[in-house]
Amino acid sequence: MSEKSKIQFTDREALFYHQTIRPGKIEIIASKPMATQRDLSLAYSPGVAVPVQAIADDPATAYDYTAKGNLVAVISNGTAILGMGNLGALASKPVMEGKAVLFKRFADVDSIDIELASEDTEALIEAIAMMEPSFGGINLEDIKAPECFIIEQALRERMKIPVMHDDQHGTAIIAAAGLINACLITGRKLEDVKVVVNGAGASALACTSLIKSMGVRHENVLVCDTRGVIYPGREKVDQFKSAHAVTTTKRTLAEAIEGADVVLGLSAKGAITQDMVKRMAPEPIIFAMANPDPEITPPEAKAVRPDAIIATGRSDYPNQVNNVLGFPFIFRGALDVRATAINEEMKIAAATAIAELAREKVHEDVAAAYGGETQVFGRDYIIPAPFDPRLMEVVPMAVARAAMESGVAQKPIADFEAYRDQLKARLNPTTSVLTRMYAQVKANPRRVIFAEADNEVVLRAAVQYRDFEYGEPVLVGRTQDILDKMAELGVPDPGSFRIENSLVSDHVAPMVDLLYERLKRRGFLRRDVQRMVNTDRNLFAAGLLKLGEGDAMITGMTRPFAQSMKEVRRVLDPAPGKLPFGIHMLVGKNHTVFMADTTINERPTAEELAVIATETAAVARKLGHEPRVAFLSFATFGNPAGKLPNTAREAIRLLDERQVDFEYEGEMAPDAALNPKVMALYPFSRLTAPANVLIMPGLQSANISAKLLREVGGTTTIGPMLMGMEKPVQIVPMTAIAPEVLNLAALAAAGIAG
Repeated sequence: MSEKSKIQFTDREALFYHQTIRPGKIEIIASKPMATQRDLSLAYSPGVAVPVQAIADDPATAYDYTAKGNLVAVISNGTAILGMGNLGALASKPVMEGKAVLFKRFADVDSIDIELASEDTEALIEAIAMMEPSFGGINLEDIKAPECFIIEQALRERMKIPVMHDDQHGTAIIAAAGLINACLITGRKLEDVKVVVNGAGASALACTSLIKSMGVRHENVLVCDTRGVIYPGREKVDQFKSAHAVTTTKRTLAEAIEGADVVLGLSAKGAITQDMVKRMAPEPIIFAMANPDPEITPPEAKAVRPDAIIATGRSDYPNQVNNVLGFPFIFRGALDVRATAINEEMKIAAATAIAELAREKVHEDVAAAYGGETQVFGRDYIIPAPFDPRLMEVVPMAVARAAMESGVAQKPIADFEAYRDQLKARLNPTTSVLTRMYAQVKANPRRVIFAEADNEVVLRAAVQYRDFEYGEPVLVGRTQDILDKMAELGVPDPGSFRIENSLVSDHVAPMVDLLYERLKRRGFLRRDVQRMVNTDRNLFAAGLLKLGEGDAMITGMTRPFAQSMKEVRRVLDPAPGKLPFGIHMLVGKNHTVFMADTTINERPTAEELAVIATETAAVARKLGHEPRVAFLSFATFGNPAGKLPNTAREAIRLLDERQVDFEYEGEMAPDAALNPKVMALYPFSRLTAPANVLIMPGLQSANISAKLLREVGGTTTIGPMLMGMEKPVQIVPMTAIAPEVLNLAALAAAGIAG
């Protein structure tokens, strides 16, 4: 396996990602209505004076009347940006915005990035300390050692909110979780293991401190920096390193590692050699965590020590030590109990909870991220996957409980089961499932035909599809046009892409034969078919799919949906026994709604509505939701009376006969399906909660609703997803951007849409 990261992209693509839609990766959205003068009066003057006075009278109420309790500042001065070094505060902003996005994505923690243009330690301490009234927590990031130790310690002493330098403690917590499990597998006890830490920066010293807090004996840990083993009296050793000095005759890493049970690498590529690994104790535990390239790769280590347990910081090897397993959930738990600090007890609790989660049976949806292979606790699975949805439950609960037991919680949790439910409700499961879907596609690559590859948006999506290792894109278009466009995009290896030009493709002749047989009795001569194959990109792309030259197809950027669908249908049929229809997936912060049919059937019959409901419910399940289906109408249970609702009633009867395994109800107006207060007026309704699958009565209302919500609804729209065809085909909106095209390509490749 290559030591180079497998996810490749051009500089242009990375810059475009950060620039497109709106510059940067974050925005601020009001959480209260701001539509009327009354709203503004309540939000600002004069209404705001009331909570101002309440907070002045009782500062603790700031958590009740402001966003403080769910707000973390991500702060850096840019002196240690990733592996790039001291590039300054401004250059660190993209990284800090990215950290803010991870906080929100994984734990629903609001975050604001703050970049401070100073390398003066005292000035930084003063500036950050003065921010305490604004935030519920402080996440320090990318600040070089030893200043980061001084700054964090001073802030922890001065501030009464959680402060954590994630570069130190995030890595330490995840590494400690892995170490717990590695020792369990190899029959070791923490108090007995002999550990070598290679590296003496922020992360390395934090790892050393944490494992000692968990039971590893001080005298059993040798820390090495670039000058060798740290021992008492050695020159050029600061106070932070000297705290871990051990009396020993060993002076080099090679000497230190001989006979060691564990090596924690937080240094540089290639720092650990195969010869060193050979001389470790039986069943050695090797955490090679340098990024982007580890001190030694798992294949290199396994070649000389097949009995080793190995972890890295890389996602393309087993046992990834990834900070995202920790910091979002640690702050989540700390914020929820209004902790005054993140202490050792909370870090140990987080590490223990993460370790215990890895030992539990892996859910099927998590296993899907590994290509469907069920992961079992063992040598190649000692650390949970970053997108395991259970992390959101177990880690914050453990951290909150530890904060309470150690006396730093100002708002103890009385009911942990209720708290578990609150944590689960904070995140939309669709986001986790989509993440797992991409991993599943990567594990089972598919060929996707991009019918409009000379379009920049489509081409960018196609290049990403290959770069992210989802499979092979088949580019349809004129060869030179596509190559010219690739040059504009800065694609480094255009000649390595498969381009299908309908004027010269070897597949034209068999395609003409196939299509002539289909169309000869529909008014088409052979020369007509030949011309269409040569000139119509959708027909040619669909023909490639029909001939088995691809596994799925994407089109739609250059022609309206109806026209693209007409061209595709000349080549492809509905799947046997299936009904073609479209689903729009509307993804909000805490919910997802599936709307169908939004694209094909103008006036569905009762039978067609029943089929659409059943198939859409199946898609909802695949994406992590228990379907609750509502058949929408202008009427709710016969009020007002009309003829049109009869079709929905008949569809309900058909589902009753078929005894389907999901909730469904109708006919009903949207508010009766989605608003709990209105739902309460109908206690006989079979829906136990607001509907998440909306079956529309006709194409006009469905298409209008989907497009209206896309433009003004404040949700992310995925789709339309075309269902029911003999081969997976997706027709994107003409206004789609590259990520939307890529989403549908991956959904089709994963077998969820199509």
